[in-house]
Amino acid sequence: MRATSLHDCPAPAKLNLFLHVNGRRADGYHLLQTVFQMVDHGDVLHFDLRADGRIRRTTEVPGVPEESDLIVRALLLLQAAYQARHGRPAPGIDVAIDKRLPMGGGLGGGSSDAATALMAANALWQAGLSREELMALALPLGADIPFFIFGETAFAEGVGEALQPVAAPDCWYLVIEPGVAVPTAAIFCSEQLTRNTEPVRITDFSRHTMKHTVFEGFGKNDLQAVAVSLFPPVAQAIDWLSAHGDARMTGSGACVFCAFSSEAEADTVLRQVPGIWTAWKAKALMHHTLKTVLQVSVVLE
Repeated sequence: MRATSLHDCPAPAKLNLFLHVNGRRADGYHLLQTVFQMVDHGDVLHFDLRADGRIRRTTEVPGVPEESDLIVRALLLLQAAYQARHGRPAPGIDVAIDKRLPMGGGLGGGSSDAATALMAANALWQAGLSREELMALALPLGADIPFFIFGETAFAEGVGEALQPVAAPDCWYLVIEPGVAVPTAAIFCSEQLTRNTEPVRITDFSRHTMKHTVFEGFGKNDLQAVAVSLFPPVAQAIDWLSAHGDARMTGSGACVFCAFSSEAEADTVLRQVPGIWTAWKAKALMHHTLKTVLQVSVVLE
């Protein structure tokens, strides 16, 4: 029997354990190196099939019109791929979102939502696209989306699309939301941004992390200096969290994080976070947990 709905589908946040800008291409895109790691905190999505072929986001998201939402745009691409492969129109789908991740936080919330939508709809529609095909389909919408479909901790290069699996410490993270939304374009367009960090190798990262029970001390986030100069709350959060470990910003900001070896250590610091900020703890994920939901919930014909 074919499933007609998928509820409680995780769209986890990601952290950039480091983020180096190595150069800039002729088309303006930046050449990056980073390690993406997912954590067990994020948005939750719910999907219900429609018979009329329409794609609808049934939850209002302030500041994000339905037609420009990455979820809707990604599903329209999947519908076109379905039509090309099967020679008939794709089903429709309703998407509801429990939005927990802040926009402009560097946690990949919108990209993670789109990736979860693609994987869930691919299963519900029985579209039959492979992981690699879904990643290629999503890349034009944003370089972070393929990572979430890739589904495991990854060393990324290029514009973020060249992914290799890599091991990272199995630790806990404390994340602070400084209360500002940082526009990615403002960071990458800044004249202050350095774009000449020497490339590292995946083995450099692996050798470093094998010596530590938590993530600390490897590389830096080249975008952080720009963000803290433009957005003082980011600087304040980093300064406060640095008293407890290697605090750094994720992505282009605004959220900052620090790793801890145990949940108890993360809890101890979490209780001390000033009330002006939203903060939470999360466990590192080695693999995307949506795969378990799909295996349990979707029965293929």
